[in-house]
Order: sequence, then structure tokens, then C-alpha cells
Amino acid sequence: MFTPKYPPQDTAPVPTSPAPTVYNRAPYNPTPTPAASAPVSNRPTVQLTPGSTLTLVAGGGALVLVVGTVLVSMLLAVAVTAASVAVCAVVIRSVLKSDRR
Repeated sequence: MFTPKYPPQDTAPVPTSPAPTVYNRAPYNPTPTPAASAPVSNRPTVQLTPGSTLTLVAGGGALVLVVGTVLVSMLLAVAVTAASVAVCAVVIRSVLKSDRR
């Protein structure tokens, strides 16, 4: 029951490899292809004038100020919530301590 059972020996014929073909090495002479020119783009190029540069800088500065204000207000909201929870914990603790007396 616990002895291994091996499959019978393979009786298939041994495959024979085909006869090797003779390789005649011919010299490789690639024909030169002309260099492709870059395709002409029909998209308009962006021209930055002093006015548009000033507008971009002002817009970026305004964006930084708005994002900074939002992040600071969120931090302030978390701080106010933590302080109110701490005050509530102190009040509840004093009420429970005075109730035991």
C-alpha cells in the first residue's frame, strides 16, 4: 500500500534530429536609408508676453494662498475640537469624582 508504484519504462523510439543544414554566410550590405526629417507641427507655439507671465505668477501665488488658508483652517478646526474634547473630559471626570463623595 505504501510502496511507490513506478510507471513502466518508456518504450517510445528515440527521436532523431534532422541533418544539420549548411549555412552559407553571405556578406551583409545594408542599403543606407535617407534620414527622415522631423514632421512639421501645425500647432501654434505658446508666446509668453510680460503680461501673461505676470498673470501666471499672480494666479500661482493666489492658488498657494488659498490652499494654505484651507490647510491652516483645517488644522485650527482639529485643534479646537481636541481642546473641547479635553475640556469635556475634565468636566465629566470632576462630575464623576464629586458624585462618589
